[in-house]
Amino acid sequence: MKTKHSQNQSYDLQELNFESNLKNVKEDVGQVKVPIIDLYNFEQRFKEISEDLWQAATQVGFFQLTRHGIALDTINTAFDASKSFFSLNKTQKSQYPLKNGLNAGWEYMEQVRPSTGSADQKESYQITLPHMQDLWPNTELTQFKQDVLTMEHQAWSLGMKVLSCFAYKLGFQRDFFTQAHNKDKADYQSTLRLLHYLPQDKDTQFDKNTWRAGAHTDFDCLTMVFQKQGQGGLQVCPGKNADQHQSWTEVDAIDGVITCNIGDMLMRWSDDKLKSTFHRVRMPKPEEITQARYSMAFFCQANKNVIIQGSEKSYKPISAEDYLNMRIAANFA
Repeated sequence: MKTKHSQNQSYDLQELNFESNLKNVKEDVGQVKVPIIDLYNFEQRFKEISEDLWQAATQVGFFQLTRHGIALDTINTAFDASKSFFSLNKTQKSQYPLKNGLNAGWEYMEQVRPSTGSADQKESYQITLPHMQDLWPNTELTQFKQDVLTMEHQAWSLGMKVLSCFAYKLGFQRDFFTQAHNKDKADYQSTLRLLHYLPQDKDTQFDKNTWRAGAHTDFDCLTMVFQKQGQGGLQVCPGKNADQHQSWTEVDAIDGVITCNIGDMLMRWSDDKLKSTFHRVRMPKPEEITQARYSMAFFCQANKNVIIQGSEKSYKPISAEDYLNMRIAANFA
């Protein structure tokens, strides 16, 4: 049985206390437009794109990327690999269990959000490169490792491009965040997460606090979400004061369009100029009830030994390792 957290539980991190006190069952769904940022001709348009990203991230907190350079074939191949993995039986998948505190491996309905106290209706397989020993299903799926590693590298490369724009706007060197997310170091901890939201039996009754993914902010600097056409359900709570004034907006699932949000690490690094905002995945509507939903998320999480603190020192310094461990401990029973 999955442990339930109290929604009134106190945490050491301010952002977790916001999350645990969130009344996330609110059904007010608005029509706030999620900005679309075209990354075509990135280097030549760097300052223009930086301004567009800054405006989107400071005013809305969510944005979508087009003409970003990751081929649709690459994305679809990774989705096929994901579906193949989740199609394995539980005995096979259980050979690759989530490593404690390391964001690597398979979990099934183990994530319990502070905002809900109940398990998300999903399973996931997480790829964090330094911790993947004994976690690759090479026997069952011979092409899986290569396909997801290709996706992981291209997602990281794109994430560093986007973060270079925020580094520029914050007055850092353009490669500041690339160095903070160095793939060549043993303390690298960015994660590609493959997600399978479970189909539901039409006769099963759930209480109002059951979600495919309960309302939350992300742990990282930048999250990039890849969705499949027609597999909706992602809802965002945009705006600078979204923790105080909830209005949820449904985000269309479009092949090849990447939905992004600022995470709590970057909120701290920017001294709250860039605001991490809430999002969730609703339960399926009656016409969707028996359908599975697949998505992928890449989390740009700074290397363990990197110290997170903005130039204005609004928050006490904390290592990315300690920060991530505190967030994981609050989310996994």
